[in-house]
Amino acid sequence: VQLQAFGGGLVQAGGFPRLSCLASGRTFSYYAAGWFRQAPGKEREFVASISWSGGTTSYADSVKGRFTISRDNAKNTVYLQMTSLKPEDTAVYYCVKDVRPQAVVVTTPDRWGQGTLVTVSS
Repeated sequence: VQLQAFGGGLVQAGGFPRLSCLASGRTFSYYAAGWFRQAPGKEREFVASISWSGGTTSYADSVKGRFTISRDNAKNTVYLQMTSLKPEDTAVYYCVKDVRPQAVVVTTPDRWGQGTLVTVSS
């Protein structure tokens, strides 16, 4: 499975872009997926996770209530709808896939997309 992330760019504070992660391969729908991010000068951190079926989601406290993760297994795509963006959300966003089939949450990513930069201007 290979992952490609799209949708980053320069956004004003308060904006609401949507990131997409397109996966290759027919088995992606069997795995939990999610998003991590890395801000300049900081370590990579968890953002959101979605179960293989889409029925369970989890979020970092810093984005809870502002970001929504979803997936369309027919399209092999995971989305991250971002709202109420803040300058501190500026980061490279990476989509990931968990190593375990039918996991409910991402705990052990084994595939990383190339990352897409989101820059939030104040």
